[in-house]
Amino acid sequence: MTTQAVFETALGGLRLLHRGKVRDLYELDDRHLLMVATDRLSAFDVVLPDPIPGKGRTLTQISNFWFARTAHIVPNHLTDFSLAAFIREPAELAMLEGRAVVVKKLRPLPVEAVVRGYLIGSGWKDYQGSGKVCGIELPPGLRLSDRLPEPIFTPATKAAAGEHDENISYDDVVALVGPDVAAQVRRHALALYRFAADYARERGIIIADTKFEFGLNEAQQVVLMDEALTPDSSRFWPMDTWQPGASPPSFDKQYVRDYLETLDWNKKAPGPRLPAEVILRTAEKYAEALRRLTT
Repeated sequence: MTTQAVFETALGGLRLLHRGKVRDLYELDDRHLLMVATDRLSAFDVVLPDPIPGKGRTLTQISNFWFARTAHIVPNHLTDFSLAAFIREPAELAMLEGRAVVVKKLRPLPVEAVVRGYLIGSGWKDYQGSGKVCGIELPPGLRLSDRLPEPIFTPATKAAAGEHDENISYDDVVALVGPDVAAQVRRHALALYRFAADYARERGIIIADTKFEFGLNEAQQVVLMDEALTPDSSRFWPMDTWQPGASPPSFDKQYVRDYLETLDWNKKAPGPRLPAEVILRTAEKYAEALRRLTT
């Protein structure tokens, strides 16, 4: 298994359908896709020029861990196919091992299913201005990083590459996908968050917020897809350093964001190069999240 960082892939004989901020998506046949988690890192919706070695494998292990433990809540996109069933080239197979999965082809829903359990980020900014988050009224007097009385569903649009997701209302979700699918997405997202947050809390990790992506299969069933409850799609805090009124350190790319905030950079492409120390510390944070969750 190669340990070299993978910034992007170019697989022979397969059609590249999409290159996202982190994942490369290939078509295998009319029912299956190959999803590859590279070591790319994005911040402020810009893909940075320096990959984080091992990040893609760590994300894949964490997602697969959650997919296995939440299948009783909602079906997911994983299949039983091995990579070797579709990849014949030994060098490609070695590079993909641990970072790629064969998944079901779905029709993606145009909604980011965001769930917040704590008051942070854009939710904190909304609350300071209106006492609400995405139109949901919250009790007065909450502090930065406070735990919410109940997790809330705060959906967003899926932005085009290089643009920012925008918060939308539940009524907007209904308009986009219909009342039945919207209700399923909200129910599944909240159930997934509650299950994962309880599990992680027992292992010293607070999942402050997270986002899920769902698609529809041929039977029009809502299916969990893409990634699940990773440091890229979630805000993970060490429980022993959490204190309301302050922003805790994170097991995610917040470390990189904090570094980038010290630079004279306009948060537009191209992104700045990262020092070796920042790359190493970021890789360590991802690895620690995996270790705490899965061991």
